[in-house]
Amino acid sequence: MTESRSGGSGCGPDDQSSGPHASPPSSYASPDPGPEPPAESAAAASRVFGDRLDLAVRYARLLMSDGVVRGLIGPREAPRIWERHLINCGVMSEMIFYGASVMDIGSGAGLPGIVLAVARPDLTITLVEPLARRTAFLSEAVTALGLDSTVTVVRGRAEELVGGPPAADVVTARAVAPLDRLAGWCLPLAAVGGRLLALKGASAADEVREHRQAIVRLGGAEPAVVRCGQGVIEPPATVVEIVRERAVASAVRASGRSRSVSGSGSGAPASDRRGGKGGRGGRGTTGQRRTRRG
Repeated sequence: MTESRSGGSGCGPDDQSSGPHASPPSSYASPDPGPEPPAESAAAASRVFGDRLDLAVRYARLLMSDGVVRGLIGPREAPRIWERHLINCGVMSEMIFYGASVMDIGSGAGLPGIVLAVARPDLTITLVEPLARRTAFLSEAVTALGLDSTVTVVRGRAEELVGGPPAADVVTARAVAPLDRLAGWCLPLAAVGGRLLALKGASAADEVREHRQAIVRLGGAEPAVVRCGQGVIEPPATVVEIVRERAVASAVRASGRSRSVSGSGSGAPASDRRGGKGGRGGRGTTGQRRTRRG
């Protein structure tokens, strides 16, 4: 599949993998920061979100208020919501071609799915999340941000969706699950020729070496480690790109046997590690429920 990627040349092959969580954490500068990007992130935020920066600020406000109160974002994440979450997820859009359909697995608080919807109104995005309280937040956020026409919220696990919604051009995940399991869950949801984009950390290159053969058996091409946001954020975001070359029955069976995507290390409280961002997969879902937006 030939793709015209958006966002210029911000993404490039990884020479020395260093992911979104490889840098030292920002200092806790204020107990009550505002939702606007801090001075050191303002230029990057403007570059990523452009004329939709005000909408990104509204989403930041939701994350820093309801997101914290409802346990989707850890309270210590508020001062670094732009650096660690919004901008870090937003630069992934450089890898997604214009008008693509995107399925975000284990969306949690909407990272990266809602961020991509804010930055790229041309995308059609499905947010997949198994836990009811997270899908409630996602639905409310989508409506509050006026994204109903381009974003759909689905309650369910990735493996429950195989053979359901139309295959996506791009499947995204921000997770710490090993790549072999992540590929088993996500590749069956991508169209043949479509791609899995997994936002990873400093161990991305090691994971690729460890799980390369398993990914190929699951129908994926040779994984590529790509650094996104070069010249925008430091360090750049690390994304593992896997093209789905062919449909493989074992990939569907593997995804069905596996538990849902778990954890992204976004700072959710330790008690919430079972699912979503800070615990994506979770048990406790009563089955797939699809809510169309718009």
